[in-house]
Amino acid sequence: MGTTRFPRRVTDAADFGRVAVVMGGNSAEREVSLNSGAGVLQALRGAGVDAHAIDGIPALLDAVRAGHFARVFNILHGAGGENGELQGALQSLGIPYTGSGVLGSALSLDKVRAKQVWIALGLPTPKFKALPRGADVHAAAREVGFPLIVKPAWEGSSVGVTRVFKEEDLDAAVALAQRYPGDMLMETLIEGDASEGGEFTVGIVGRDVLPTIKIVPAGEYYDYNAKYISDETQYLCPGLAGDAEDAMRALALQAFDALDCFGWGRVDVMRDRHGKNWLLEVNTAPGMTSHSLVPKAAAAAGLDYPGLCWRVLETSMERGGLK
Repeated sequence: MGTTRFPRRVTDAADFGRVAVVMGGNSAEREVSLNSGAGVLQALRGAGVDAHAIDGIPALLDAVRAGHFARVFNILHGAGGENGELQGALQSLGIPYTGSGVLGSALSLDKVRAKQVWIALGLPTPKFKALPRGADVHAAAREVGFPLIVKPAWEGSSVGVTRVFKEEDLDAAVALAQRYPGDMLMETLIEGDASEGGEFTVGIVGRDVLPTIKIVPAGEYYDYNAKYISDETQYLCPGLAGDAEDAMRALALQAFDALDCFGWGRVDVMRDRHGKNWLLEVNTAPGMTSHSLVPKAAAAAGLDYPGLCWRVLETSMERGGLK
């Protein structure tokens, strides 16, 4: 499983104890989470781990309080599982878990706060405006400038995202984003080209930064359909070469560390026509479906899907004070 680049830190599956793989929940990303969780569960069981599926946080906490589990593999996507709520509850109960802690999870899911941290540290991220409900979106758009993106500030998986090229399309984009809880975010649309720029993502597992992936959707944009349904999206891994590859991977790790992230995650980056990298967001419980990007990057680095699941679970043993 894996290669010598990713040596096992835990060699006996019994050392993990009984593991809860928490998935599903009630966020807008429920179906993706169930799909991810099914893959993780199968991989861990195949490796000899005593792993069990749990749907949602209430059921998980009941089981943990009853003493049924030694640790948690968190594959809940979106609110609840990625905003610090679950992390805080598990920490209070002294139960180790995969992924970032309370602060890292909360900062990363809130795209506005994440961008504010990056800006304070001088890291590049597109110009943006936070849009609380009732804000003057047309005034904000004039400040940000077209083309731009409107999206919910607390959702992932491209849920509620619209690219807006002219003002007459703005109201429809806002109406879509407002279907989801919380504030909205408006940011400059960074446009790349086929040869140099475009959309990239960088996976991180432990302190290993995986090769970049350049995403080339069959359609115009990398939307929900291109991410989870279409088989025509191309994934070029590594997405860059030489110094450009090294620079994007280094920036991804800086962004990950800046938000106090831990264990594993995925950093999304846009590269413009001039070769400049722009940070978009960090996902602290990335997808683990057949279409997901961290498994693709791990495979390119020599770590197969079961090995990746094992390595992520190992990080729950490394969180300070929780063994």
